[in-house]
Amino acid sequence: MAHNEAVDVVLVGAGIMSATLAVLLKELDPAIKLEVVELMDSGAAESSNPWNNAGTGHAGLCELNYTPQAADGTVDIKKAVHINTQFEVSKQFWSYLTKKGTFGSCKSFISPVPHLSFVQGDNGVSFLKSRFDVLHKHHAFADMEYTEDKAKMAEWMPLMMPGRAPDEVLAATRVMNGTDVNFGALTNQLLKHLTSAPDAQVKYCKRVTGLKRNGSGWTVSIKDVNSGSTREVDAKFVFLGAGGAALPLLQASGIEESKGFGGFPISGQWLRCDNPEVVKQHQAKVYSQAAVGSPPMSVPHLDTRVVDGKKSLLFGPYAGFTTKFLKHGSFMDLPLSVRAGNIGPMLAVAKNNMDLTKYLVSEVMQSMEQRLDSLRRFYPEAKAEDWRLEVAGQRVQIIKKDPKKGGILQFGTELVSAKDGSLAALLGASPGASVTVSIMLELIEKCFPAKAKGEWAGKLAEIFPAREKVLETDAALYRKINTQNNIALELVEESSETPSYA
Repeated sequence: MAHNEAVDVVLVGAGIMSATLAVLLKELDPAIKLEVVELMDSGAAESSNPWNNAGTGHAGLCELNYTPQAADGTVDIKKAVHINTQFEVSKQFWSYLTKKGTFGSCKSFISPVPHLSFVQGDNGVSFLKSRFDVLHKHHAFADMEYTEDKAKMAEWMPLMMPGRAPDEVLAATRVMNGTDVNFGALTNQLLKHLTSAPDAQVKYCKRVTGLKRNGSGWTVSIKDVNSGSTREVDAKFVFLGAGGAALPLLQASGIEESKGFGGFPISGQWLRCDNPEVVKQHQAKVYSQAAVGSPPMSVPHLDTRVVDGKKSLLFGPYAGFTTKFLKHGSFMDLPLSVRAGNIGPMLAVAKNNMDLTKYLVSEVMQSMEQRLDSLRRFYPEAKAEDWRLEVAGQRVQIIKKDPKKGGILQFGTELVSAKDGSLAALLGASPGASVTVSIMLELIEKCFPAKAKGEWAGKLAEIFPAREKVLETDAALYRKINTQNNIALELVEESSETPSYA
C-alpha cells in the first residue's frame, strides 16, 4: 500500500486567513513544509473576494457598533481601541512584506480613504458627540474631527448633503487616515508570494472529505472535484480557515472543543454604483447606526471601493437568508451541521432571536424601491438607474453554549483549537479580514507555544515591533509605528518630520 504524503501543515481554504497564516509560518520557519487546499479554482473566491465584503480596513474609526452606549449615556471605547491596534498589527505585517521587496506593490490592495460616521436626529447627534468626546482623547483617534455644521459636512461628503430638509438634525465625524482594502488582491498576492518559496503549495479544486487522528497529527482525505481522484496527506498541524465551511470540518474532526458550536448563515447584498459622475462625488466610507432591533452586521454604510484600480460605490448591507454556509455551497449545509451537542444551543438561539428572524424575513421581502429608500437616507438624490444589486458573501455567525440562555448567537470571530494544538479552526465573521494578522498570531501562540516563545521569538519581534497591548497605552510608540506603516504602505508621503525606521 502506498504511503500517505506527509507535510508539516495543511491549511484548508485559500482565503485571507489561510494565506496570512501560511506566509507567517514560512517567515518564521523557512524549512516548514505546507499545503493550502482550496475547493474553488482560485484564491479569495468566497468571503475574501472584494465584492463579497465591504473592504473597510476596520480600525474602529467609523463603526458605531464598536462603541456601545450604556443606559447612563457613557460610551465604551475599549473594542474600538482594540480593533484599531489590531489593524495596526496587520499593517506591520504588510509593511514588513512590502519592505522585503519581493512581495509586490501595496497599492494593489490598500488605498487611503477617509472614514466618517454620520448620524441623524437628536439622539444620534447626542451619541456621536459623546463618542467623539471620549474617543478623540485616545492617541489612536487624536485626528478625529466632529461637526454639526452642514457646510462642513457638504465638504466632507458632497454626495450626501443635497436634497435634505433644511431643519434636519445631523452630525458627523471624520478621520482622514482611513483605508479601503481589497482583501482579494491581498490574498492572491500572499498566495503568489507563498508559492515562490520551496515546499509551499496551493492546490485548487480540492475538497477535504475527511479528518482523522493520526498519532499526534492528522490524516487529511482530499478529493479532486474534477477527476474524482482521492489522496491522503499526513499533517502535524491542520488549520480550518474555510470561512463558512470551517464549522462542518471542525465537527468532522471530532475534537472535544468543537462540541456545542453551531452556525447561523446570513447572506448579504449590496447596491453598487459604477457611474463615474456619481462615484467621484463620494470619496469616503460613511457608517451610520443600525435601525432599532437590527443586528450589528446590518449597520448601513456608503463606501468608496477601490478594486483593480477602479473606484465604485457600495451601499448596504441588506441581509438575506439561505441555508448555505458558502456562497457556492449547498442548501444542505445548515441541516447537516445539526448535532446532538449543538441542537440545544441552536434551538435556544432560534427561540431567543425572533426579532432577528423577523428582520431577515423583512429584508428578504424588500423590493428594489424599498432598498433605494434606505440608500436615500444617505444619498437623497440617488437615481435607480445608477445602482444595481450585488449578492455578497455568506457570513456564518457563531452559535455557542451559554449556561444561562442555553445558547447565544455571537457576532464576531472565534478561534477554536484542539487541546494539543494540532488543529485549529476560525469561525465567525466581521471584522475578521482586517484583524487577520492578530488572530493568526493568537493561533501561533496557542498552537505553537514553545516555538513562539523560543526559536520564533526573534523573528516575531522583527516583524512586529509593537503588539496590541503596548499600542493601546504607549502614545509615542503608536504614532511612530503608525507613521512607519503608512509610509511603507504608501498611504502617506515621507517627509522630513517623519520618524526614521528603527
